[in-house]
Amino acid sequence: MNDSPNFHMTPDEFRQAGRAVVNWIADYYEQIESYPVLSQVKPGEVRSMLPPDPPQEGETFEAILADVDRVVMPGITHWQSPNFFAYFPANASGPAILGDLLSSGLGVQGMIWATSPACTEVETHVLDWVVKMLGLPEKFLSSGEGGGVIQDSASGATLCAMLAARERVTGFASNERGCDGRLIAYASSQGHSSIEKAAMIAGIGRGNLRIIDVDEKYAMRPDRLQEQIEADLAQGLVPFYVAATVGTTSSNALDPLRAIGEIARRYGLWLHVDGAMSGTAALCPEFRYIHDGLELADSYAFNPHKWMFTNFDCDCFFVADRKTLIKTLSILPEYLRNKATESGAVIDYRDWHVPLGRRFRSLKLWFVIRHYGLEGLRYHVRRHVEIAQEFVRWVEEDADFELAAPAPLNVACFRHRGGDAINQAIMDRVNAGGEMYLTHTKLDDRLTLRMSIAQTNTERRHVEKAWRLIREAAAAVTSGQT
Repeated sequence: MNDSPNFHMTPDEFRQAGRAVVNWIADYYEQIESYPVLSQVKPGEVRSMLPPDPPQEGETFEAILADVDRVVMPGITHWQSPNFFAYFPANASGPAILGDLLSSGLGVQGMIWATSPACTEVETHVLDWVVKMLGLPEKFLSSGEGGGVIQDSASGATLCAMLAARERVTGFASNERGCDGRLIAYASSQGHSSIEKAAMIAGIGRGNLRIIDVDEKYAMRPDRLQEQIEADLAQGLVPFYVAATVGTTSSNALDPLRAIGEIARRYGLWLHVDGAMSGTAALCPEFRYIHDGLELADSYAFNPHKWMFTNFDCDCFFVADRKTLIKTLSILPEYLRNKATESGAVIDYRDWHVPLGRRFRSLKLWFVIRHYGLEGLRYHVRRHVEIAQEFVRWVEEDADFELAAPAPLNVACFRHRGGDAINQAIMDRVNAGGEMYLTHTKLDDRLTLRMSIAQTNTERRHVEKAWRLIREAAAAVTSGQT
């Protein structure tokens, strides 16, 4: 008889601890507005509260959870606060959290269909739902030659699109021999930094990424794109990839997809469209104009983990031709060979992205869609846009402030007319107060404040309070107060 200790948490202990964690999370959301939105700790402060060596013996769950409050919480910037207006939202919701919990509990490694058929088939079906929900081109449905997959982030989607584009233009020779330095990619000056990183990782090289000028709305200029392509062709180079954006990070600008897509078709470039946060707006028919011309794209991605109430990580990536993507990324070692794969009747998502392993991420998106329904999701998107547009009007009516860029959806770029130093001081002051969190960008080399209104539980009263705090900070800064 083996009398050695087991050490595992028993099912009963798990139930008790699980209830405690769920209650903790529920309490957190009830109390979240009482916390300073931006963490107030100094560098190294969190680590200083941790013991130098790991415990020799196990500790009680009560002690562990208590240290969440003591050690972790002071170092949390509260992205789920309705007063979080920085960067972009990283939204969560009750159904998404529960879906993620179930995914963790199942512990599925869904690298191929055979390792958990439900992990693959639910994801395929939910991604087809998303195509219909956003009114995306039917070529992205799995019933045709395309299909969708959940990536970790838009960065992964951008990289996979660039890799597939590279192999398409080289006849799948680059995977064997590497790049010869002649392939050229294009993006606007407002494109996401992940495009540059993708060029580095894919072997294209940062020097072969051409940055295209933008217009007065900070959208890519198609005429400049065509001029640059012609110039590169004249040099004997090989244009192969262009990235367009629906809602750029800095200013929420909308690139002209149709014009860019027509140029891409004319010269044989792969067009990848990054819907980032703003793609979620297409849930509402009145905002689908943002995708005009998307039928010309080879791939498209957007992040439900930004504005569709599904916690990170969850990027929906669609391709019009899945065979090219799969051939680009497929490697089949002997230990993964199986009858289902060899039959050709199943999808093995390991061939659709960089990692081999994958979580059951579609569960949380499935839970969100089923809980809210299209009606509920549209209600919240429309409400956020409505509140953001009201904020825009407040800025326009204030003699001390000005809009810095068009605000078509839920992001307002604005600045105090007093210049960069005053704007920096305003931002520092409101963030130091802990009641809200605001970040900036630079447009035309001028410091610009950004108001991103898309957090799950943000309501009009939170934005109204934020505007009051901004104006109070401006008054204090311009009057010389410290």
